[in-house]
Amino acid sequence: MILPAFTTPGQFWRGNIHTHSNRTDGVLPPEEVCRRYKAQGYDFLALTDHFVGLWDYPIVDTKPMRDAEFTTILGAELHTGAMENGEIWHILAVGLPEDFARPNTPDFAPRADQESGPSLAQRAVDAGAFVAIAHPQWSGLTLADARSLTAAHAVEIYNHGCYVGCDRPDGTAIADLLLSEGRALSFIATDDAHFHEADHFGGWVMVKSETNTPDQLLAALKAGAFYSSQGPELHHVEVTDTHVVVESSAVESVIVQGHGSAAQAVHGPSMTRTTVSLAGLETSPWLRVTVRDGAGKRAWSNPVQLEA
Repeated sequence: MILPAFTTPGQFWRGNIHTHSNRTDGVLPPEEVCRRYKAQGYDFLALTDHFVGLWDYPIVDTKPMRDAEFTTILGAELHTGAMENGEIWHILAVGLPEDFARPNTPDFAPRADQESGPSLAQRAVDAGAFVAIAHPQWSGLTLADARSLTAAHAVEIYNHGCYVGCDRPDGTAIADLLLSEGRALSFIATDDAHFHEADHFGGWVMVKSETNTPDQLLAALKAGAFYSSQGPELHHVEVTDTHVVVESSAVESVIVQGHGSAAQAVHGPSMTRTTVSLAGLETSPWLRVTVRDGAGKRAWSNPVQLEA
């Protein structure tokens, strides 16, 4: 089995799908945010400002920032209701229509009469969005919270802003538990940049499609035709009955993770084609791959749910 990112026709496009501007709590105007990402070699950006009444529920119109080399996908970070820890939900929605119906979310204080987080996520999916569980470690998300968000396509596996600001960037624990319960999920790495600290250009998705257009990029995200990275490149990931073959830029570790504590790793200098045995992973219902380069930067494949 070859993962969809490496069989889908087209080429890889680099994008960030979680970022903020001064339309909400970011520092820079939308035009400057887009300019900086384009200048840094990104092919696309989803500006996802906070969809709350405090800022008049913005779905920022970034269409004027598109050109022949750079495109944008409309989106927002949605909020409503309370998680188990009493704090409001944070739900990433990329590909929202501009007329998406507003929840009753005047600010970041949960209210008893609000729509639930799972309901809002489902509405976003029904409206055509790619929906992700945002920064689960930062949010204090519980497994019960994550289970309830049944409409989500993805988990934020790495959030660079949460790494810089509070050293809580991770989504692996929640993601792995959901995978072991049979959830079909993809992984995204993002910036969640606000530009008030060095919270930008640290995590991105590499999306495979024939054109760098919003509709094709969104379809590829939903189909799982991408991988996530802090720097390393993945060129090929193939799963057989006995091993995983990974072709990549030069890395020093290739790790295959599975259910519970199951994992296998190969380490070495400047590895570009690596075969990892699945010994000890034979009964895992899912697998995923992480590579790590000499600078400690990682890239993540999307998970594979295996036949029982």
